[in-house]
Amino acid sequence: MSKDVKTKREVIRIAGKLKEIVTVHDEKGKILHKIISPLMVEFHPKDVLQVIIGAAILAVPVGFTEETWNLGETLPLPNIVGLLLLSLLFISMFVYYNYYKGKIKEHLGEFIKRVCSTYFVSFIVVAILLTLIQRTPWNADWIIAFKRVVIVTFPSSMSAAVADIIK
Repeated sequence: MSKDVKTKREVIRIAGKLKEIVTVHDEKGKILHKIISPLMVEFHPKDVLQVIIGAAILAVPVGFTEETWNLGETLPLPNIVGLLLLSLLFISMFVYYNYYKGKIKEHLGEFIKRVCSTYFVSFIVVAILLTLIQRTPWNADWIIAFKRVVIVTFPSSMSAAVADIIK
């Protein structure tokens, strides 16, 4: 005996946060089940803090290695740009599958904001860290400084994206 069930999805805001309500009805319209779950598609200040901490988690061990500093001096700029783009691609895939799968059309702006913010905040955290340990010669050779920051931001942005999912 199979029932003809229908589901209805709606998005509402409760206490400033988006929630998705899924209501399951039987063939007569009687409510069988109702599920309320957070719709985590917006990027809040709390998320920025999580990204900062997540970025620092891998920025510290990677940023303190001489191999990273040497890579910043020897890798050509196109390779560095490739690492930057690869970082953005990995963050995009992770964010898409964890927040926006099936919801990208309605929330494309928030998706782009989350991906770019995650990378930018990670970049700033790494830049501050490497500047504090004097491994970014911004005044003498800003290209080497930039390259070193991008290299360390690659793993740092991944840990930032993962930390952002913790709720």
